Parts: sequence; C-alpha cells; structure tokens
Amino acid sequence: MTTGLLTLFCRHTSASLTIQENADPDVRRDLEDWVAQVAPESAAYRHQDEGPDDMPAHLRAMLTGVQLSIPLIGGRLALGTWQGIYLFEHRRRPQDRDVALHLLGE
Repeated sequence: MTTGLLTLFCRHTSASLTIQENADPDVRRDLEDWVAQVAPESAAYRHQDEGPDDMPAHLRAMLTGVQLSIPLIGGRLALGTWQGIYLFEHRRRPQDRDVALHLLGE
C-alpha cells in the first residue's frame, strides 16, 4: 500500500496508546510521573479488585486514549521525525496486551 490510514486499537481498559517523542527516554519517564500524579494509587478508590493500581490504571487509560489513526503516505506512516508509537502500560507489572490494527488504502 502506498496511501491510506492505519487505525490501532488497544483492547484493554488499563493500558493505552499514545504518540510521543521517541528520542529522549526522559520523555517517557516524565509522562509516567505525570499520570501517576494525575491518577495516583490510593486506598480511597472503591474499585480495587486487582489491587491498588487497578482503578488508577483505568483512569490513566481514559485520559490517554486507546485508539490512534495514522496516515500512510508514500508507503510509510506519516509520523514526525521524533514521533514514536507507545503502548502505555498503566499497571505496575507488565501484562500481555492485544492491539488490533486496521489498514485501509491502496
């Protein structure tokens, strides 16, 4: 394919997708610190079925989103020079995650 649109969809409620700078690893750490401040772990949440990181993970996924659409131009994803696609895990321990991809074009 040379032109089209790629849609990515994270099939989970405690992880998300984002496009961010992919050059400096401090960006990733700063993003992780920010979402931890916005949706901190707390015993005050009613929903804690899977532990204290359960509800904050849902809130963080809601803030950052589970779907991306990226144009395909000239056979390449039209990402900027410094952009990278991240699966943003919001749980303390790594999880198996599924991302559905759908590419339309010609």
